[in-house]
Amino acid sequence: MKTKTVSIKESRGLSSSPQPSPHKNPNQFNGEVLTNQEVTPKKTHNKRVYIESYGCSMNFADSGVVASILSTEGFETTVEMKEADLVLINTCSIRDKAEQTVRKRLEKFNAVKRINPKMKVGVLGCMAERLKEKFLEEEKIVDMVVGPDAYKDLPNLLQEIESGRNAVNVILSKEETYGDIAPVRLQSNGVTAFVSITRGCDNMCTFCVVPFTRGRERSRDPKSILEEINDLVSKGFKEVTLLGQNVDSYLWYGGGLKKDFDKATTLQQKTAVNFAQLLSLVAQEHHKMRIRFSTSNPQDLTLDVIHAMATFDNICKHIHLPVQSGSDRILKKMNRLHTRQEYFDLIDNIKKIIPECSISQDLIAGFPTETEEDHKDTLSLMDYVQYHFGFMFSYSERPGTLAERKLEDDISEEVKLRRLQEIIEKQRVHSRHRTAGYKDKTVCVLIERESKKSEFQWSGRTSQNTVVVFPKEHYKVGDFVDVKINDCTSATLIGIPLGISETI
Repeated sequence: MKTKTVSIKESRGLSSSPQPSPHKNPNQFNGEVLTNQEVTPKKTHNKRVYIESYGCSMNFADSGVVASILSTEGFETTVEMKEADLVLINTCSIRDKAEQTVRKRLEKFNAVKRINPKMKVGVLGCMAERLKEKFLEEEKIVDMVVGPDAYKDLPNLLQEIESGRNAVNVILSKEETYGDIAPVRLQSNGVTAFVSITRGCDNMCTFCVVPFTRGRERSRDPKSILEEINDLVSKGFKEVTLLGQNVDSYLWYGGGLKKDFDKATTLQQKTAVNFAQLLSLVAQEHHKMRIRFSTSNPQDLTLDVIHAMATFDNICKHIHLPVQSGSDRILKKMNRLHTRQEYFDLIDNIKKIIPECSISQDLIAGFPTETEEDHKDTLSLMDYVQYHFGFMFSYSERPGTLAERKLEDDISEEVKLRRLQEIIEKQRVHSRHRTAGYKDKTVCVLIERESKKSEFQWSGRTSQNTVVVFPKEHYKVGDFVDVKINDCTSATLIGIPLGISETI
């Protein structure tokens, strides 16, 4: 995979993303154009919907839910915006840059709407939830605003806009998990898929909008999760990623918010399923399918999860473990419920129990009040862990968060960018060190797609989530192939295929 050009303002990582995005369409700009490849509609298709998604893997998974719901209303998806009766953009609010990208795309939509005035435009997801009715006032092109928990109301909202009225539903739910919706696998490679297992987040990190845009934490019925994975297996998929804002907090006790678990009956508490148990259930039932999960939170990643990873060969040996800062003082201001030492202890346990496990990070440079000493603590933490890759950003103040209300954004842009660049450079060194360690070793690679650099090479990932490219020869997408590594970049391993792998 081509190494992503690193921006000083913001780095999305020096290696592969923890979760691969679908193939990009040349006309889709920074988002993903989603196409329907497998849905069987209840109604005859006579309308077309064009969907773009931005942000986290959960948004892409949600777009599959939206496409499924709309299919029952007679919509088929298209990659051509100008053909669409309905254009939807699934949005992210995690940083200001993400929101500005959406506003720029709406300008493009407006240009198309002038040619096709009957086209309706809807904004979905976190930005819709944050701005609510205000979006209709600020962006006159928008007809419909739908929050992450209101997608089942789309048929009613469509009736509203067909009647000439603007439509808004941003009500957050205490129960909704969309566990009863079979998502459309959008722009699928037929090999890897996302399965959402939790929604919302109870960790009130002071910099984060997620608790406000996605609501309180609740988990999905494990039976519905296993049924969705069974369906994927029947269709030939080889890898599934269990998704949630905080997957380690998964807790099923019959439904409801996680915070209400203490009020559950004794029987519910005794028969509750936690994340380690769910992970083991999935791995046991489908031992020929790779299992990944994202994203973890240091305070919630328990040893039983790590032991489950060690027990089952088909659970991938990679953990995305955001730390955000290496300074105890800044961690406290962020309301991160772990200390520097507790993070070190967790890292030590991971390396002890799963020596071959790769670890990736999220880091924020220039959080309010951050000193040079705090910044040095972050750099020293990176030296201790030596992450395989990471996602690094300068602090972006988000409206409505506790940090925005209580803390002055007092670090200059110049200082933020300089500190971010130092973090990026250190990660580059560590990433190169990690990939170099694979030289002359043989790794098992699941082929996912053609290499972006060469039509004569395949691209896939190891269990550790490292991208590998190698000559196509007679292999095909979906094969597990043993590859001997003979070269590398900081992000990618380069090798020669040895044959079909007997492991995964």
